[in-house]
Amino acid sequence: MPYRLTVNGTATTVDVPGDMPLLWVLRDVLNMKGTKFGCGVGQCGACTVQLGGRPIRSCSTTVSNAANAPILTIEGLSVDGSHPVQRAWQDIDVPQCGYCQAGQILAAAALLARTPKPTDRDIDTAMNGNLCRCGTYTRIREAIHKAAEMASAARPAAGRE
Repeated sequence: MPYRLTVNGTATTVDVPGDMPLLWVLRDVLNMKGTKFGCGVGQCGACTVQLGGRPIRSCSTTVSNAANAPILTIEGLSVDGSHPVQRAWQDIDVPQCGYCQAGQILAAAALLARTPKPTDRDIDTAMNGNLCRCGTYTRIREAIHKAAEMASAARPAAGRE
């Protein structure tokens, strides 16, 4: 059955079974390789994308369940890597192997969209379940704080235009 998806702001139709995981639609049908396969059961977070602004595990979300909300992948976060989370990730030198980073970044961006000034506890709660085999959790937290500062500095003060 054809499903209409909006991925990174672009509407597209895919003719796949409704129970096909969104991960495979993104990677194999739409040729977007930034979203990674990790565990296949929704526990590691390597496949995290945003669905309607919420981080979800694309390996355990069917295309039929993803068809009604905008999907954001790492390819759509920013064209040139200028999103505050991406810039902070580079400044802090977060990744080691980098395999989990697309999922980490999408989860962090979702957190900052709903909590512009997160506490360590907010970060730990939001990022819980996004596993990093290299153990860069301290740098991930530091980068999220830095991204929050960068985003805050980029927002115009209330009342000014």
